[in-house]
Amino acid sequence: MSKIKKRWTATLGLTLAASMVLSACGSKDASDTNGAGTPDKPVELIWYTIGTPQKDVDRVMTEVSKYTAQKIGVTVKMNMIDWGDYPQKMQVMTASGTPMDIMFTSSWAFDYVQNARKGAFKSIDDLLQKNGQGIVKALDPAFLNGSKVDGHNYGVPANKELPAQDVWRFNKNLLDKYNLKIDNVKSIESLEPLLKTIKEKEPNVYGLAVDKTFMPYVPYDYVIEKMPMAVKIDNPDYKVVNILDTPEMKQALQAMNKYYKAGYIPTEAATLSSLNDVQVTGKWFADKATNQPFADNLWSASYGYPVVSTQASPALIYNWSVMGSMQAISANSKYPEKAMEFLNLLNTDPVLRNMVDSGIEGVHYKKLDNDKMENLPDSKNYDMPTFSLGNVLLTYKDKKDPENKWEEFKKFNDTGVPAPLLGFNFDPSKVTAEIAAVQNVKEEFWATLMTGTVDPDKFIPQANEKFKAAGLDKIIAEAQSQIDAWKAANKK
Repeated sequence: MSKIKKRWTATLGLTLAASMVLSACGSKDASDTNGAGTPDKPVELIWYTIGTPQKDVDRVMTEVSKYTAQKIGVTVKMNMIDWGDYPQKMQVMTASGTPMDIMFTSSWAFDYVQNARKGAFKSIDDLLQKNGQGIVKALDPAFLNGSKVDGHNYGVPANKELPAQDVWRFNKNLLDKYNLKIDNVKSIESLEPLLKTIKEKEPNVYGLAVDKTFMPYVPYDYVIEKMPMAVKIDNPDYKVVNILDTPEMKQALQAMNKYYKAGYIPTEAATLSSLNDVQVTGKWFADKATNQPFADNLWSASYGYPVVSTQASPALIYNWSVMGSMQAISANSKYPEKAMEFLNLLNTDPVLRNMVDSGIEGVHYKKLDNDKMENLPDSKNYDMPTFSLGNVLLTYKDKKDPENKWEEFKKFNDTGVPAPLLGFNFDPSKVTAEIAAVQNVKEEFWATLMTGTVDPDKFIPQANEKFKAAGLDKIIAEAQSQIDAWKAANKK
């Protein structure tokens, strides 16, 4: 079945140079070559997406291309870039004009709003009407309405869970081996006795598996995803603060540093791009992930051993969850109409969607009935992040999933509570230089602080001094001004 990954944190990579190049590139009006793209003479679409590169990607795309050539006259070349490397590499390649047609974008990796404004993506308003009506019909209207940038759509959101809810995940084999209970685990501090036991009993296992993209949950809504400006979830005045100055973040980072010193966290956490290797081998005990209905079944099927989870945050609908997984069409695509035809097929055709998701039937997975499957041993060579690839509700269910799985997804979406800044998109045009400077400071301090690698009592003041020098206060003031105007206009 689906191979859900948990990465919802990454860097934005905002630079003036990239902005200038992208704006220039985006001004070109790419259009399909007349008559291009037939079953006999298909055109090739170049697709860049996020995730640990898989051994069998080219093999699967060969089969995908046979199918799409007959259906819509296109073949597909997929290029995967690892989680931690994706934002920066995509910024560089897009700015330099690397040929591409479709690219993964989101609120947390290769930032959707900022790159849409810089001209990296083609506006798809007309394309949705002409070539994407299946997408429009399939999606909850909140996805397309919530992902508009300055009144226009620039990406196709994946049809998936709307709210974001953090969970602590656990390797159930280790829970059972040492009779450990997770009923009362919610806060980061409540993990401590379990981590202590695992450290004593299993010294070669990652107690709390985190990589450089990790961030602890705190009850704040970020103005720009994973940048240090945020509004408290339950604060009615919408005051923008530096997240490092909040008591909640300080407490969480102190716990992380305590765990790091105790040996519960990988020593190399601040530089780890991916945890794929330890997930494959099962040499981890706990980590943090983003939830959806029956996610435990998906993770267990993907890893080949049981995974269970417990709630770590409420289910809230953020901008970044609405925009948490999207496919955009490059402003420089040679074949924008064919790219939209492909995205429409990907989001409406179960055969294509499951091939892209799970690989080749009989090689990577076994079909059990009309909509259920199980992984075969070779699935390890094609273990894809389901959420990043389109309409999740078309994917085959795991054999352990209930028949009403997708109905439960819709119920989960209905229960999500809007976060305070849902619908607000910060315009950085007046503080572009300051954002670039703050981003550079963030690169210096963020991963080491968030993973507990350094003492927050010592390094938060150092980071804040550099943030202040870089212009963070000016960005916060600009954000506050925009939020106050948005709040008044929307009668918040």
